[in-house]
Amino acid sequence: MEANTRSTGRLPAAFLTPGSSSFMDFLSGHVPEMLPGNRSLPPVQGAFEAPHGTTIVAATFPGGVVLAGDRRATMGNMIAQRDMQKVFPADEYSAVGIAGTAGLAIEMVKLFQLELEHFEKVEGTTLSLEGKANRLSTMIRGNLSMAMQGLAVVPLFAGFDVDRGKGRIFSYDVTGGRSEEQGYASTGSGSLFARGSMKKLYRDDLTEEQALTLVVQALYDAADDDSATGGPDLARRLFPIVTVITDEGFRKLTDTESSEVARSVVERRLQEPDGPRAALL
Repeated sequence: MEANTRSTGRLPAAFLTPGSSSFMDFLSGHVPEMLPGNRSLPPVQGAFEAPHGTTIVAATFPGGVVLAGDRRATMGNMIAQRDMQKVFPADEYSAVGIAGTAGLAIEMVKLFQLELEHFEKVEGTTLSLEGKANRLSTMIRGNLSMAMQGLAVVPLFAGFDVDRGKGRIFSYDVTGGRSEEQGYASTGSGSLFARGSMKKLYRDDLTEEQALTLVVQALYDAADDDSATGGPDLARRLFPIVTVITDEGFRKLTDTESSEVARSVVERRLQEPDGPRAALL
């Protein structure tokens, strides 16, 4: 499916042939080698380390959902990057956070964004939130061969369901298995500690502000016990990427807003070194 470089100005026939509304199906039929899961890896001798990103957390509140991620990427015991972005908008009402092999995960997110945009242009409408979650599951399943070679991608997907009028969270395993989480969820190397933190503080009636504090607190607790998770870095002014999705759409907190939430969490921890003893105020 190479572009026509002659002066006729005509597109290749593949672009003009009616077909599926799935961009993934289009690539599979015409240039399958461009799909990440269809690539063959060269033989590697000895240990191979690629940058990995962790940790992603999400929590729902009446009226929406919050999705956040730390900024650290690691290669083994080394810090590969301190300011990595791991949370991306999927479309107007959903977002995806990545954990796993960083380069492959970012490529999958871009392909997922294109998949949703392609569907909307072809069908003239957007996928339901359930449909988006299923499409992402299919993409992860297609990456299984890479995952078996150590290049796994395990995202966390969240969005506002306009049909049900509430925020929803979906988690995945490396085989593409999908589960809907109730209330809160986490993924990545620090997910165990983050989930324990949210389990202690989560309530069904959290305000948006309290939900923001909750996810940043969970990332702080994860960083406290997991070396691959980066906590708020006040010296370098690096703070978690925090996003909110409501009926008004996707919104990413500014650096100033994120820093204010992170500083409040750090200040509270200075007062209570062993963690908050009461519910969020």
